[in-house]
Amino acid sequence: MTPTSNPGRFDAEGGETHFRQALALSEELGMRPLVAHCHLGLGRLHRPNSLEQTQEHLTIAVAMYREMDMTYWLEQAAAELRQLS
Repeated sequence: MTPTSNPGRFDAEGGETHFRQALALSEELGMRPLVAHCHLGLGRLHRPNSLEQTQEHLTIAVAMYREMDMTYWLEQAAAELRQLS
């Protein structure tokens, strides 16, 4: 059984790969809400391992959500960022 077919196993490396692919494509296509969602996802993904990367991605997500007036997602990302302090 491969790790991706086991629902009880979390594949952080695979998740990061997929988020980065989605981020690159959404940036290329100018899909700003998806870019912000990718940064939020990457921030959440890095939380247990890298405070610096977590802060970087969440800060970008917060700024983008604020610029786009996406208040629901802004609150979600801001709450995650506040939890780091």
